[in-house]
Amino acid sequence: MKLSYLSLAMLLSFVGLSANAAQAQPVVWIETSTLRICRSETPPPSPSREVNLTAARNEWVSFQVFLRSSHPLPAVGVELSPLEGQSGGNIDSACFRIYREHQLELKEPTYRNDAFRADWYPDPLIPARHPLTGEPLSGPRFTAQPFDLPANETHGFWVDVFVSKDVPPGTYRGTLKVISQEGQVVAMPVNLEVWDFTLPRVPSLVTALGSPAERMRAYYARQSKEGKESEQVNWATVEKQCALLAQEHRINAYPPSDWLRLEREGEEFRLSDENVARLREWIDTYCVNAIQVPSPVGIVKDPQANNQALQAWARAWDRAIESIDRPHVVYYIYLKDEPNDPEAYEFVRVWGKAIRATKTKVKVMVVEQTRTQNPAWGDLYGAVDIWCSLFPLYDEPTARERQALGEIMWAYTALCQLAKTPWWHIDYPLLNYRVPCWMSYRYDIRGLLYWGGMSHWSQVEDPWTDPRTYRPGRSNRPLIYNGEGTLVYPAKPCGYDGIVPSLRLKALRDGIEDYDYFMILQRAGQGEKALKIVQQLAPSWFEWNPDPQAYEAARRELAKAILSLPNEVRNPTW
Repeated sequence: MKLSYLSLAMLLSFVGLSANAAQAQPVVWIETSTLRICRSETPPPSPSREVNLTAARNEWVSFQVFLRSSHPLPAVGVELSPLEGQSGGNIDSACFRIYREHQLELKEPTYRNDAFRADWYPDPLIPARHPLTGEPLSGPRFTAQPFDLPANETHGFWVDVFVSKDVPPGTYRGTLKVISQEGQVVAMPVNLEVWDFTLPRVPSLVTALGSPAERMRAYYARQSKEGKESEQVNWATVEKQCALLAQEHRINAYPPSDWLRLEREGEEFRLSDENVARLREWIDTYCVNAIQVPSPVGIVKDPQANNQALQAWARAWDRAIESIDRPHVVYYIYLKDEPNDPEAYEFVRVWGKAIRATKTKVKVMVVEQTRTQNPAWGDLYGAVDIWCSLFPLYDEPTARERQALGEIMWAYTALCQLAKTPWWHIDYPLLNYRVPCWMSYRYDIRGLLYWGGMSHWSQVEDPWTDPRTYRPGRSNRPLIYNGEGTLVYPAKPCGYDGIVPSLRLKALRDGIEDYDYFMILQRAGQGEKALKIVQQLAPSWFEWNPDPQAYEAARRELAKAILSLPNEVRNPTW
């Protein structure tokens, strides 16, 4: 059979078009580790097309779906089917959270970040559904899906799966579909192994990250004054949504501040019965393990001259704490933030010692290290119940001495960058948010603190487009700290009042869940086994394994140790 020249040309043209079409297929791949993929990054040589997850009960587990295409791909989205168990149970869509990873262009590095490279960094997470109603979000400035994928850009989706305490152990399977206006792009298997142990309902690690709902009042007021947003906000709904988001990330939710206001009754103070009941319900609903109460400074003029008033303040809180009747909760005051001169040290000594002398159940927390900053200023010993040390200023010998006396260690990160520690900025690896929880266990640190209420947006016009959230120094040449003071973003651009999470908050949640693994073993008398695993990856605040996969492998090793415990230990009755 002979082909004419025209027929042969048409055949060759068809073959060429088919080859080009095959080459033009978008690449889709999965990442399940604590890893950030920027816009310019290309797919790995062997892209993973299968989701393999492991989780305890009462744990969130997540994965990321990334796409890159040589041509624009309109109306992209992801769908996750229910995960069906071998024994007939399932994990349905009510336990899923799907987000699109919004990207911020970082042109300048965080101060002293020598490893910086300019790119578009994903951080804010745009939810597909309203966090309270579960209804799809559509029509706002940013939508999760459908999303028009530009050519030659890498973009991602984040998927959370929650395993409730009632889910039987075993393997659960489902299907993840990536779809577009042109039809199904790919279908990938999802496998989830549920381990036969349960994380505690109340997290083991104390967190003090502030109240985004409180800080949002000033944000909305500024937006309203500038004519950008209405200040008409249902704050009860905002409080609820912020608290729910905190609880889902195993972070302490701050109750409304007016619930913590003492009433004066003659020479005494009192927390109303109504507010006692509100606080008890808040603690139970949002799995709270710490409450910051208002400091007596300002209520009492002078702790020595007005000692009777200070005693009355302490009695009022002790009565309230007894009435709330939740022994696991730590009540504390934030007495002083970073005392950095002789006067500040004297303030802490005067007030801290006077408060402790009342024998109140309320702890005195001071953001300072246990090693005296300047010997000429004297020390703070005897004035502090909870020491909160900057990561690089933690001093193990003096901290251990204070712990032996029953005092408590917390830790925090801030701007000084004195040494290589896990700094919390957008242009640092996501692992920097997970590994401090491992380091905390290494040193018997029981809490993590962060400033800004997770929502320090006041120095930028729009946190959805400008990552430079903290810029100290001269106005013409400020220092840049990308994402400093923020772990959440305003949700108004996504279609509701409240907040949305970030990739960094997800990584921190993973670390808090890891800490629960450590504490399950410690409470079972196997803390040394957990410590050995931790020290292999995070021997100090200044050195840690940078490979996210190493932590996933260690997590499986921890799970194996927990599974060897008696059932009543690994699955306590609630």
